[in-house]
Amino acid sequence: MTAVRLKDVADRAGVSVKTVSNVVRGMSKVAPATRERVMAAVSELGYRPNPSAVRLRTGRSGLIALAVPFLATPYFAELAHHVRTEASRIGLTVLIEETLGDAREELRLASGLGAAMLDGVILSPLRVPFDQLAATTAGFPLVLLGEREDGRERLETDHVLIDNVAAAREATAHLASLGRTRCAAVGVDRQGSATSRQRLEGFQLALHEAGIPFDPRLAPPVEEFDRRSGLRAGRTLAALPAGARPDAVFCFNDLLAVGAIRAFHEAGLAVPGDIAVASVDGSEEARYATPSLTTVVPDKAAIASLAVTSLAHRIGAATPPRHAVHLAPYRLEVGESTTGVRRPVDD
Repeated sequence: MTAVRLKDVADRAGVSVKTVSNVVRGMSKVAPATRERVMAAVSELGYRPNPSAVRLRTGRSGLIALAVPFLATPYFAELAHHVRTEASRIGLTVLIEETLGDAREELRLASGLGAAMLDGVILSPLRVPFDQLAATTAGFPLVLLGEREDGRERLETDHVLIDNVAAAREATAHLASLGRTRCAAVGVDRQGSATSRQRLEGFQLALHEAGIPFDPRLAPPVEEFDRRSGLRAGRTLAALPAGARPDAVFCFNDLLAVGAIRAFHEAGLAVPGDIAVASVDGSEEARYATPSLTTVVPDKAAIASLAVTSLAHRIGAATPPRHAVHLAPYRLEVGESTTGVRRPVDD
């Protein structure tokens, strides 16, 4: 069977070969209607780029990487799905890498594995020092996900994130609006990550606005943003005397919340009767937990689209475009963990 050529796709879609090439490589702005027509022709004809030919002709592989700290974390697993879907739509293949929060691995991936095979990288850094990242990645197509650090504006790359301070503030304000007056925070990590600092800032801001004092004893430190750390922090809070125990907890991600709720259950404390719980991530785990979690839901599809599109523009540009910060939308989804009101789960 004869291999399908770019020209065959162009003839079927009624466009030029160059337009087809731009669409499948995601290297140029193409009108949405034209892009849809080209991708329909690609699907109908079963066109598959020849990686070796593409690299010889363009110097590019059509391969990008998504590097995240922990693939077992529902948030990153769901985000990886959206990134792969968006990249596939414009003809890019995604290599998914897990850094385990190791700074050396983050730097290795941020530099494109030596740029021998990758056209660009979408990186969610956890530990790498900013100075090293800026020095290592100069000129290589890179898009960052997650919290923006002071000084990162000097890094000539795009950054996609949600407003973590505002998100934490909204979730905590929801707890305060329910009449809760002893609010704890679970997620103050010992490494002082940007995520932790910004969500703590939003938490404290909401408390201040509600006239609720911040009690450092109600912010037990955690090692990681995982279920086990949430369980340990929850046990610490549950063990406090009744008068000092919190009546609300803001957890910095859904996994911490799941662990904390388990600890409260062990201690015979009802959620939300005794302790209301809110978190951030909007993972599927939050929706199916018992009780379902009140959680901030970042628009992961929008984050993926912004990241992939930004990276494709960087890869295709003759000179790197000026860096930009892209704020993705989010919403607060109120569940049973704060209101006790049973909500049907979508099937």
